[in-house]
Amino acid sequence: MRLPDIDTDNLTPEQQTLFDALSTRPEVQQHGLVGPFGMMMHAPEMGAAMAALGKAIRFTASLPASVTEVAICSVGAYYRSSFEFVAHRAMALEAGVDARQLDALANGDDPGFAGDTAAAHAVAMELLAEHRLTDATYSDAVERFGAQGVTELVITIGYYSLVSFMLNGFEADLVPGMIDPFA
Repeated sequence: MRLPDIDTDNLTPEQQTLFDALSTRPEVQQHGLVGPFGMMMHAPEMGAAMAALGKAIRFTASLPASVTEVAICSVGAYYRSSFEFVAHRAMALEAGVDARQLDALANGDDPGFAGDTAAAHAVAMELLAEHRLTDATYSDAVERFGAQGVTELVITIGYYSLVSFMLNGFEADLVPGMIDPFA
């Protein structure tokens, strides 16, 4: 990783506030300040805003976890963001997404998603590749998720694009046990 590790014994007041907030997250409790969390600590005011949005996406959004995780994995695969994809692949599996579909996504193949997960993947891929949504994709997403759900989906895709930029730009290390799907 390009950024130095954070010394949690010598935090600025802003870093301490962010650290206290991040310490409530299950992934930080399990793995520490890995991935984007350690990066956020280097710009604690922006990091706090990012952490709050990430927490809302993960824990208070109205979308089913499978939809959210397929969108996040689609972003991770698009940007070949190893840490993001591997971390959220595990969450997608917990949400009931098929491992073969996630492996196909990582390989750049058609994952064969169906129903709501296909709609989430279509929204993600159109936004990432075309920077907008076709009327058909948008209408399908609104029919499935409503205006609030589509808004949450687009915010999720944007947020995890930012996370991918951070992870790739600072060359995030994978934690032990993570296998790089793009190597």
